[in-house]
Amino acid sequence: MRGTPRRPVPAERLLDAAADLFDRDGIRAVGVDRLVAEADVARASLYQNFGSKDALVLAWLTRRDELDRAAYDRALRAATRDAGSPADPATRIRTFFDLAAASMRRRHFRGCLYVNALTEFPDDDHSVHLLVAEHRKWMRDEIADAAAMAGAAAPAALAASVQLLYDGGLVGAKTAHAEEPVRLAERLALDLLTTATAREATSAAPA
Repeated sequence: MRGTPRRPVPAERLLDAAADLFDRDGIRAVGVDRLVAEADVARASLYQNFGSKDALVLAWLTRRDELDRAAYDRALRAATRDAGSPADPATRIRTFFDLAAASMRRRHFRGCLYVNALTEFPDDDHSVHLLVAEHRKWMRDEIADAAAMAGAAAPAALAASVQLLYDGGLVGAKTAHAEEPVRLAERLALDLLTTATAREATSAAPA
């Protein structure tokens, strides 16, 4: 006989409730009572497992960061498998925009959840700011690696520009409630890569 499915433990239920409520309604707007009611746990469970609501916020963002990095790695492995060789630089950059577009549709165009979280914690020294900064650095580093692989002369600068386009695409998608701003930002980012690598190839060519 098939056993009864395991019910998630209180910590998992609180994280799932936080993921839904914080993203949909905002962090400050969701109180502890609503969190524990949505998770169907005792109020004490939140404090026993996380210590505070702020700690739950950090745990939620940490899990989201881990999931996003894993999704990026899976997408690159799939691209490598399909191509029979390591994913090329354009694919590595395009993957960020593909994942963003899928997330926008799934989350009903609520914008970037990391940036949304920053707006609710004004103190730059808060752990949320530090985690978001680390997540954004990971993204820039991945893009810079792709730019270096393509032969761009200034991969870090190109990565910063691509991330700026990415941010703008997410804001545009939120305001327009449509995916197209993300796709426009993607095309502009790939144009930057093409221009940077073509310029480098031209400068390296013998006179």
